Amino acid sequence: MKATFKIIGIVILLVLVIAGFYFYLGLPDVSDLKTKNPRSTALMVQRYREAKKTDAAFRIRQQWIEFGAIPKLLRETVRVTEDASFYQHKGIDFAELKAAIKKNWQKGGYARGASTITQQLAKNLYLTTEKSIIRKIKESLIAFRLEKNLSKDRIFEIYLNVIEWGPGTFGVKTASEYYFHKTVSQLTLEEIVRLVAVIPQPLKINPTENSDYLKWKARWILDALRRYAYIDDSQYQATFNRFK
Repeated sequence: MKATFKIIGIVILLVLVIAGFYFYLGLPDVSDLKTKNPRSTALMVQRYREAKKTDAAFRIRQQWIEFGAIPKLLRETVRVTEDASFYQHKGIDFAELKAAIKKNWQKGGYARGASTITQQLAKNLYLTTEKSIIRKIKESLIAFRLEKNLSKDRIFEIYLNVIEWGPGTFGVKTASEYYFHKTVSQLTLEEIVRLVAVIPQPLKINPTENSDYLKWKARWILDALRRYAYIDDSQYQATFNRFK
């Protein structure tokens, strides 16, 4: 089993290296993102085209908020949920990637993801939601370029402002106002947890509803926040009870 896993890892590495040379020259220039906020993303364009095909009414809602104006608890809730090692890795969390490959191999299918915040941002800005090894390679290469050109806080700022939070809803400021009619600074712990729980499945889960998935994910997030000491036991218990 260990030998097989090692061979698979070597094959994947070789594919990544060969494809890396092929795609390198076609990588987008990300240097403008140091000072300019993206007005649109590849995901926004994709969602618009998908809606147009079905003649569904669709409009994009997105507003920008500076990184420092986003409450630390909200930022840290996103980080510990989506990419706990964000400030330590260089775009790809290889330990998490190895664990994901091993689990997916054992399960015989996709059971665990390993995309970092930087990789998610790369996909949102420049690629599509198509699941393929080609897209994953491009995503990884763009993630490396983002890490090379931008600070961690800038990557995180852009991420929080462009990720999808529901049909036509992009960015944490827009999501806060759309779902809870509040600015991000006014969000309660429960509302923060509800918003963050939606990130993996923004078109399927509504943060204002109590689906089984949302309640399970919310409890998982609260456990992580208490483990990392971002909330105390009383905050944990009071909010945990809202998701039973």
